[in-house]
Amino acid sequence: MGRLEGKVALITGGCSGIGLATAELFLAEGARVVVADLQDEKGAMLERRFDGRLAYCHCDVTAEADIAAATGTASKAFGGLDILFNNAGAGGTPAGVMDMTVEGWDFTQNLLLRAPMLGMKHAAPLMQARGGGAIVNTASIAGLEAGWGLAYGVAKAGVIHLSKLAAANLAVHNIRVNAICPGVIVTPIFGVAAGLPRASADQMAGSLVEAAGRMQPLRRAGRPEDIARAALYLASEDSAFVTGTHLVVDGGILVGQRVAWDETASTPIHAAMFEAAATAPQP
Repeated sequence: MGRLEGKVALITGGCSGIGLATAELFLAEGARVVVADLQDEKGAMLERRFDGRLAYCHCDVTAEADIAAATGTASKAFGGLDILFNNAGAGGTPAGVMDMTVEGWDFTQNLLLRAPMLGMKHAAPLMQARGGGAIVNTASIAGLEAGWGLAYGVAKAGVIHLSKLAAANLAVHNIRVNAICPGVIVTPIFGVAAGLPRASADQMAGSLVEAAGRMQPLRRAGRPEDIARAALYLASEDSAFVTGTHLVVDGGILVGQRVAWDETASTPIHAAMFEAAATAPQP
């Protein structure tokens, strides 16, 4: 028997990247899956591929009505909901403090922070009716350190704390809430953030594999399947006593300065000493 046998899962952003890998894994583990996304052609292909086991719902997660419709699809297609993976997202505005627009800020927060809250709002009653459930929210290492975008980082930090507060609020209904903090995972999100069309972004993802593998101690690119396995753990009974926390899945990128794991790197203090020596007046 699969680890999700008899369960119904809703995955936002499930047509590509992390969401698609998670949908495929959840299906392999026995779940029936609702995929909510904007990529209707891919959604239709998934419905044909997993006939009777997967339902697609067009969903813009910045619109509450669409989120409500997606949870409604779970009830109509499969009779209820046990698992929610709030995964849909994009890079948001790249602007810094002095260049930030209200429109860019609001869009990023609505997409990355408000949408998971609304997903939980509409999913929780369905889970309560079935005696409990599991919610997994996609956060990011950007929520744990600077350097990955201002509005994006603030939103992802909010997702981490939102998950903790929601876990406290929903525990009485036997609903667990946790977050995953991916590191550099090669998906189309980077191309989309750069303004490329979806097809070009999909192609760009493959070219990032080698570069991504040089960014952290584990010298390979992060794959969508790495996050899907973490989501499976948090969605299954394997994590039955885990709630209100976040799981970092980043290949070690947060362990410390590059010098800690890259023997070719020099420490900042050594670099400063060499620079000072090179520029110091000679006797």
